[in-house]
Amino acid sequence: MPHISADPPDLPAPDTKRWVARRKAAIVNAVRNGEMNIEDACRHYMLSAEEFAAWERAIEAHGVAGLRVTRLQAYRDSPPTRLAKAR
Repeated sequence: MPHISADPPDLPAPDTKRWVARRKAAIVNAVRNGEMNIEDACRHYMLSAEEFAAWERAIEAHGVAGLRVTRLQAYRDSPPTRLAKAR
């Protein structure tokens, strides 16, 4: 188990079973802010690198709302609004 200093209050517990959007976003933000690296985050939260990368892509394309499981299909079927080029 990697050493992650006593799970800061904004990070979910390592045994989290229900991954709501804000918990996923907290993990992505922790990696982006250098609080942990991707390998440690994946190991600590039992995530695949592909799953973590999908979370990052969803945030980049649609913000935290893109992480909602119930919205994934809708977002996959429509082009990203943040990355769309202005015409």
